[in-house]
Amino acid sequence: MEPTAASVSDFIDGVTSPTRKRDAHTLVDLMSRITGKEPAMWGPTIVGFGSYHYKYASGREGDAAAAGFSPRKAATTVYLPDGVGAYTAQLARLGTHTTGAGCLYLKDLSKIDLGVLEDIITESYQRVTAGTFGQRAADSDS
Repeated sequence: MEPTAASVSDFIDGVTSPTRKRDAHTLVDLMSRITGKEPAMWGPTIVGFGSYHYKYASGREGDAAAAGFSPRKAATTVYLPDGVGAYTAQLARLGTHTTGAGCLYLKDLSKIDLGVLEDIITESYQRVTAGTFGQRAADSDS
C-alpha cells in the first residue's frame, strides 16, 4: 500500500463522532512529533506517518505506514506493525483499551495515559524503521 493524495484534514473534518474527531487531531499532533513526518492518507481511512519496508519469511514484502491510526465508528484504531505482544507492561498502565494482533483500540484518549501511548508508538516506530522489518504483528512476543 502507498500513501494517496487525499487530504488528511478533509478526512478528519468528515469524522462524525466528536470524540473520534478530537482524538484524531490529538493523534496527528502526537504521531507527527514522534515520527518527524507529516501525516498522509494510506487508503481511504488510515492516517499514516512515514513508511517501512517489510519482508516476511514467506517471501511476501511491501511497504506500509510506520505509524498510523484510523478513527473508526466503534473506536480509534492505532496500528502497531510489530504487534501488541511486545508492549504487555506498557499496556497494563495505558488505561481503557482493547487489542488485536497489531491493533490498539481506544474509545476515548481522555481515559488513557498519553505518555504511555507515546512510549508505545515511539518504540514501535523505531523498531519498524530500523531496517527491513521481517516480523508479522501476529508473531510478536506475548
